[in-house]
Amino acid sequence: MRLRHIPGSEKEIAASPYVVQNPEEKKGRWNEVFGNERPIEIEVGMGKGRFIMELASLHPDINYVGIERYPSVLLRGLQKREGLELDNIFFMCVDAKNLMDIFEPGEVQKIYLNFSDPWPKDRHAKRRLTSEEFMEVYDKILKPDGVVEFKTDNKGLFDYSLEAIPGEVWEIKEFTYDLHHSEMGEGNVMTEYEEKFSSKGNPIYKLVAGRK
Repeated sequence: MRLRHIPGSEKEIAASPYVVQNPEEKKGRWNEVFGNERPIEIEVGMGKGRFIMELASLHPDINYVGIERYPSVLLRGLQKREGLELDNIFFMCVDAKNLMDIFEPGEVQKIYLNFSDPWPKDRHAKRRLTSEEFMEVYDKILKPDGVVEFKTDNKGLFDYSLEAIPGEVWEIKEFTYDLHHSEMGEGNVMTEYEEKFSSKGNPIYKLVAGRK
């Protein structure tokens, strides 16, 4: 689906106090961005940001970074952010493949991947956020005990992820084919997309991956 471009979105993002500009300059110094040493959790492909902003509200002792590569989508998140009194969340408009240029090894505690683009064609497999290529990126920035949490309603992408992730470095710690009716669903924070599709009776799949 083609995203509708919002004229002026890039300019608004560049002027926003909630967006970290030139994030490569913050590598290894994210504690200075937040002004504290709290753990950092990031969401790759945050969309309109409901999920990560709710997490930030629920967990003021954790710092959050929402990542969205499309300016028009990020702008919608910024509009929601303006009405919240939070000091533990910032955003970036970057491509996830560049995260190693933005975070030092071990600088991130947890990575959330929610309802990512499935890229169904085999020739696009490397673009999937749970592909070997992206898992190598996550390995470079996560703490040793850090984890990747992935949710989707796309069974094909979920099955692919269950097979693609395990290897020399990664293993699946837990997974479910029906999140909302499993123990993994306790304390679950929903995205806009998740609420829409689960309300129609569609199952939500989730896995948690960590190092061996």
